[in-house]
Amino acid sequence: MTFITLLTLLLSMNTHSNPIILFDFNESSNINSWYIVDDVVMGGRSSGNMKLSQDGNGIFEGTVSLENNGGFSSVRHRFKPIDVKKVNTVAIRLKGDGSAFQFRIKNNSSDYYSYIFEFKTSKEWETIYIPLNEMYPGFRGRKLNFPNFDQTSIEEVAFLIANKVPQSFKLEIDKIELVQKEE
Repeated sequence: MTFITLLTLLLSMNTHSNPIILFDFNESSNINSWYIVDDVVMGGRSSGNMKLSQDGNGIFEGTVSLENNGGFSSVRHRFKPIDVKKVNTVAIRLKGDGSAFQFRIKNNSSDYYSYIFEFKTSKEWETIYIPLNEMYPGFRGRKLNFPNFDQTSIEEVAFLIANKVPQSFKLEIDKIELVQKEE
């Protein structure tokens, strides 16, 4: 490999060398701060679960039911506010079952709405990159009429599945971090 080829490869990686780790799942991770919110809060019958795999990855899995006007399952993680002024992208290493999911963040955990990014999984391990400024505000399946994420901190992340079909699902998560990615 020539020096120019190596330099081109390194420059194409486009990620900041000092990421802010939001959660790094491993065999000794304490996942007690992750909690499930399913449609049962509104009378639905969906059921999600969060656990660690033998390899130490977080596993969000369960079933989505449309019974009783249900249709979603989510897992959430709250933490002390993290400054996001020096980053512009969420990087998540994950493996899904081929289903579409949402990644959600909240600037303030008491806000009624979240900032949302929808993604489809490939059944393979992959790293998805989510530009913070592409996360739109939403509440209960509706996009809200105010700007995309433009805050200076976050204090909650979540994964949600709500594909308007009854289904089993599985999302395996290795790491969630904030990075500065070149445009």
